[in-house]
Amino acid sequence: MTPQIMIVEDEFLIAMEMEQIVGNLGYNCIGVADDTESAIELVLKKPDIALVDVNLSDGPTGPEIGARLANEYDVKVVFVTANPKQLGNGVKGTLGALTKPLEIEVLKDMLDYLVKVANDRDDAEPPRRMQLFH
Repeated sequence: MTPQIMIVEDEFLIAMEMEQIVGNLGYNCIGVADDTESAIELVLKKPDIALVDVNLSDGPTGPEIGARLANEYDVKVVFVTANPKQLGNGVKGTLGALTKPLEIEVLKDMLDYLVKVANDRDDAEPPRRMQLFH
C-alpha cells in the first residue's frame, strides 16, 4: 500500500516542488497545509507521514503541529526546515529534522526511511543529513 503523505509548508513554490517530487517518487501526497487550521483539517485524510516546516503562515507553529500530528494522530513526522535550531533538542513524538534546501535524493532517502519506520521495519536507516530526536 502506498503511504499517504502530507506536507505542511507555507511557501507556495517550495510546497509545490515538494508535492511534485513526492508524486514523482511514487508516493501519494494527500495535500498541503500552510497553517495549524489547515493541517488539522488535512490530517482527517489519515496521512501516514508528514513533512512539516517550522515557520508557517500563522507563525512558528510547526513544532506544535508536528507534536499534535505525531501524538494525537499517530503520524510519522519529520521537520523540513531552514531553521532546525528552533526545534532545540527535538519535539516529543516526532522523528527528526532535515535542513532545507533538500536535494531530491535526500528527500527520496528520507521518504524511504519513513516508510520503513511506518511499517515497523527494524532495518530502517535514517539519511545521513537527518537529525534524529531521541
